Formats: sequence, structure tokens, C-alpha cells
Amino acid sequence: MTTQAQSQVPNATGMGRFVPILSIGLLFFIFGFITWLNGALIPFLQMVCELTEMQALLIAFCFYIAYVVMALPMAKILEKTGYQKGMSLGLSIIAVGCLLFVPAALSAMFPVFLLAQFVVGSGLTILQTASNPFIVRLGNEESAAARIAFMGLLNKAAGVLAPIVFTSLVLSGLPDVNQESLNAMPQDVKATLINDMSVSLIQPYIAMAIALGVLALVFMRLALPTINDEQDEDETVEASLSSNKDKKILHFPHLVLGAISLFFYVGVEVIAGDTIGLYGSSIGVENATTLTSFTMIAMVIGYAVGLICIPRFISQQTALLSSAVFGVVFTTCILMSSNTDTGISQVLWGWTGVQSLPFLPNSVTCIALLGLANALVWPAIWPLALNNLGKYTAQGSALLIMGIAGGAILPMVYGAASELVGGQSAYAIMLPCYCFIAYYAVLGCKKQRW
Repeated sequence: MTTQAQSQVPNATGMGRFVPILSIGLLFFIFGFITWLNGALIPFLQMVCELTEMQALLIAFCFYIAYVVMALPMAKILEKTGYQKGMSLGLSIIAVGCLLFVPAALSAMFPVFLLAQFVVGSGLTILQTASNPFIVRLGNEESAAARIAFMGLLNKAAGVLAPIVFTSLVLSGLPDVNQESLNAMPQDVKATLINDMSVSLIQPYIAMAIALGVLALVFMRLALPTINDEQDEDETVEASLSSNKDKKILHFPHLVLGAISLFFYVGVEVIAGDTIGLYGSSIGVENATTLTSFTMIAMVIGYAVGLICIPRFISQQTALLSSAVFGVVFTTCILMSSNTDTGISQVLWGWTGVQSLPFLPNSVTCIALLGLANALVWPAIWPLALNNLGKYTAQGSALLIMGIAGGAILPMVYGAASELVGGQSAYAIMLPCYCFIAYYAVLGCKKQRW
């Protein structure tokens, strides 16, 4: 199926490409906002539902495991609906998930919260499966990482806002609490406060559901170009395929290794973004539900650098390798840093004189700095992994989306390690993850045959 719109999309310029990029950018902002709400939601629900750290991380697990369970079904749906209708469907599913937070908040039942998280994650699965290959195909291959970096900039900017908006809307009028202070309260005062906190979720999530429903209708009517994945494969692609139809997609080593890299990347990204609040709360840092914003600010800076430098000054591979090296460095710093000294944060933003920026313990600051290391991994891996897939792009995208399972599994590994060796030492599990990403940047992305 080849239409004029399809053939012109990759080379479109001006308004022909501006409207699609702006529309997809809005989607990236939306699922960035919803995804990084988890960073505030995890320590919040730990207090509301009186959970252990391991139980609290089930919130991230149910959210990200949806990408594994639903990736292939959503890819099949996408083949029938096309990218644009798939995006609208994804927004509608997320709206339903937001509405499920209402009975969850009224009952304060943790399993209902987990169900709502799974539904939201399912909606984001189809959004991610549709929007990432769409933006990769919306221009030439060399600048794909820069386009995804721009999308990531919007995504992480939403991540900066999400914990702040959550805290201001949900905890407005309530005293500042963390796990440490809550444990010290009398039981009757604690029960009343927990009930007030739970009920405060209802109005914000209803508002989000309404907004997402309206956007779903808008996306049904947008004039977006149709992306055609059935491009002619070159000789390299043909040589790498097996005659076994069921295993074709697994015969692209650079794709499979890219999916594994994404597994490790999303795992460390979620650990950096979603456990910083838990860790901060456990050592008594005030306003722990806002700490994810510091990680997201670091990611926004990283994405801005990528947008400027790729491919003008550095290649996608170089950006990926640099990210992995920084990840190893910052993880090592977390393990060696103080939980009381605030020297690093004083150096980094003390000079600004902004009173609303608190000085954080060095260990917490180093967790936030992982955002800088993680920023360019996602935009670099996607074009490298989807390279030369041709008509298998949709299947390849689904496989990469399944790599998001790292966000479900690795934080649980962190939680288990935290209970054994302590929260700070548990961050050591990220070191082998960054090492594998470095391998993919140097060798894995070039591998054409097993």
C-alpha cells in the first residue's frame, strides 16, 4: 500500500512535518507526565496503603509489566487500526485507567490501585508502539536520534512537572509527611491523615481522565500522514532473514540486542526516577514526593544537549557510549556518597540563589544526576535497533517496547536488594546494566548476523 502521503513523509519539510511532529510531541508529553507520576505515587501509596518498600515497588511493576503482556496484542491491533487510530485508542485506555483510581482511592485497596496502574500501562503500550516508529520514519535516518531527543525533551519536561503538580494538587493543605514522620504519629492521627490523603487523589484523576478522553477524540480527526513500513529491504536485510516465518524478527541481532539494552536502560531509568522518592523518604528528606523532578531536570538537560549535538557533533553511537560511561560514574558516586552532607547540591545549584531549590544529601543528588546519564540512551537505541528492518518495523517496535519490562523487573530487584543490604548499597545493581549498554554502543548495534 503506497500513497502519495506515505511516499512524501520521510522527506516532508515545513508545515508538512511540523504538525505531525507537534502532535506526536504532545503524546510524548502526555505519557511522560503519566509515567513519571509514578515517582510521586510510589512513596505516596506506600504511606496511604502502609506498604513495605518491596510492596510499594509493585506500583511500578504493574505499570511496566503491561508493556510485556500487551506489547504483541497492541502491535496486532496497530496493524489493523494504523498508527493514528491506535494513538487515539491508547489515549482512551489511559483515561479508563485514570477513572479506576477513583474506586481505588475511595476504598484505599492496594490491589485496585495495581489494576488501575496496569490499565494505564496498557494504554501507554499502544501509544509507545505507535509513536516511536512514527517519529523515526518522519525524516532521514541520520537525524532520527535528534527527533527522538526532541520528543524526549518534552517527555522529561512533563516528568519535571508531574511530581510537582501531584504534590501541589494532592497534598495541598495536608502537612508535609514522609515515611519516617508518619511512623512516629499516634495511630488515630495517622489513620485520619491517611484517609484524607487517599481521598485527595479523586479530583485530579477525574480531571486527567476527562482531558485524555477529549484528546482521544481530537486525534481521531487530526490529518496525520500515513507511515508505510513496507519498504524494500536491501541485500543485508534479506541475508539476515530465516526461512522460518515465526522467527524472522529474532534473526536481526542488532534489534534483539537493542531490546535487551532497552530492558537494562528502562530498568535503571525507573530506578533513578521512581526510587529516589522512596530512598529520600526513608532517610527523612522533606517533600520526598517531589524528588523525581530533580532526576527529570537532569534528563531534560541531557536531552537538550542531544538535540543540539546529534548528529551535528556526535554520532548516535557516541552518545550512547557516553551515557553508559556516565551511568557507571554516577552509580559509583551514589555508593560512596554521604546521606547527610549536601555539598554536591550546594555546588550544582547553590549559586542560583533560588530558595525553592532545597539542598539534598549527596547520595540523593547523585541519584538525580543519573537522569543526565540516562537521557540519550532511549533516543540513540531506537534508530540503531530499527535500522534496515523495512516491513518488519512494527514487529521490531513491539519487541523493543517489550524491553520496557526492565522498568517492572529491575526496580523489584532493587527493592529486594534494598531489604538485604540497604537502599544505598542496592544501587550497585545498575553497574552491570550500564556495562551492557556500553557493549551495545560499541559492538552490538553493528552485529548483522548471529
